Amino acid sequence: MITIYHNSQCSKSREGLAYLENRGMEYDVIKYLSTPLSTAEIRVLLAKLNIPAIELVRTKESIWKEKFATANLSEEEIIEALSLYPKLIERPIVVNGDRAVIARPTEKIEEIL
Repeated sequence: MITIYHNSQCSKSREGLAYLENRGMEYDVIKYLSTPLSTAEIRVLLAKLNIPAIELVRTKESIWKEKFATANLSEEEIIEALSLYPKLIERPIVVNGDRAVIARPTEKIEEIL
């Protein structure tokens, strides 16, 4: 089963959802802004994405600039920030089994199908 971590206010996230719909794929939607991910869930996602935590961060967000940009954060501190401030998480994230991609551009979804 495919899972998409979705923010309905984000055009790229809506494009990812449309991509799955247009291909007739079954999927689950996780609205991570209304149900923030735990640090354990973020670690699992990072493992599936095969990236360090900083690559999951939307570094242009004002929250990041104001609270974290000048700090020298460890991997665990970045994961904690992502859990506390889910708006910082890049989107959309599409997961298929033990693999995941940040679907920017949307065609990256093909890499895990």
